[in-house]
Amino acid sequence: MEHLPSIRRSLQLIVLISLFVTAYFAKDLILPIVLGFLLALTLSPVGRGLHRVGVPHPVSAFLLVTATTLVIAAVVLLSAGTVAIWSDEIPQMGREIQIKLSGVSSAVETMRSASEEVQKLGTDTATTPQEVVVRQPGLLDTAMDTVSKTGASLAVILILALFLLGSGELFYLKLVQAMPTLKEKKRALHTVYAVEKRVSRYLLTIATINAILGILVGTYLTILGLPSAYIWGIAAFMLNFLPYIGGFAGVLLVAGFSLVTFDTVGYAMLAPIGYLTLTLVEGQIITPWLVGRRLEMNTVAVFLTVVFWGWLWGIPGALVAVPFLVVFKVVCENFEPLHTIGSFLSAEQVKPDDMRDQAAMSASE
Repeated sequence: MEHLPSIRRSLQLIVLISLFVTAYFAKDLILPIVLGFLLALTLSPVGRGLHRVGVPHPVSAFLLVTATTLVIAAVVLLSAGTVAIWSDEIPQMGREIQIKLSGVSSAVETMRSASEEVQKLGTDTATTPQEVVVRQPGLLDTAMDTVSKTGASLAVILILALFLLGSGELFYLKLVQAMPTLKEKKRALHTVYAVEKRVSRYLLTIATINAILGILVGTYLTILGLPSAYIWGIAAFMLNFLPYIGGFAGVLLVAGFSLVTFDTVGYAMLAPIGYLTLTLVEGQIITPWLVGRRLEMNTVAVFLTVVFWGWLWGIPGALVAVPFLVVFKVVCENFEPLHTIGSFLSAEQVKPDDMRDQAAMSASE
């Protein structure tokens, strides 16, 4: 019996590892389901508002999912052609950037040439190995496979969100019925409502902020004269779901494209500087003010979560990392054994007096 706690902890660790291994290998199945739940959570405040004015849940769900589908279709139709053209021009763009930054890249080129000469000296006497070329799938086959997978995933996401929004309070009632005692029913219902309310508010607020940021970025780049600036507005909207990493990536991409487009480096730098300024104002002032302190996260925890889920599921995993963290934080705050973890994930500062009081209580116990 004395080894029972250690055995229990070992089993919990094994179960946790098994869940992550399953998530890694079943990404194509699990990811659309997760995104469907997140989309339903994002739209649920709007659905509740429509229900309060007399619109039935199935009708509001159909309207919201249809509107979302039309927005996605419009974004794809507006950007697909231009992005395809840009993808063909990437080598030429790279050469133009090298020419404009020739003063910076000359030293790098000298070092690269020297390293190649050293490598040749070491391999001149060696027998040149015979190269084996593995034939890769054609570009058209790869594109069609990607389009089919993306279309199937989008269909699963939208249909699942439609069913979840149309069911109203059904899942909450099922959860309450599954709990054995009244205390557990109350706790489960309170936790689910807290998760739904705070995560849906967070997602809807962040989506709205990112949409406004995308409009501002697109407008600013249009004023500067950057071609197809609306695509960079769409990119800013999507990249801003990635905390820290997305804004940095957007600045670099806009900087590279503006160097190719504009004649002078000084004028070209106005585009990434304006992009960076808008993202800094959004990240440091607007979002903290609108989201509120209770949903602010520990910066280290957010960064590590984004890195982990990005490694596990790629870019889609990084996009859902922060909503995952919000859900986990709310659950920790509603279960006493997990309060310590919830406190660690929070951005709230612990006052020195509170720390002394907690230490004194622990010592007295």
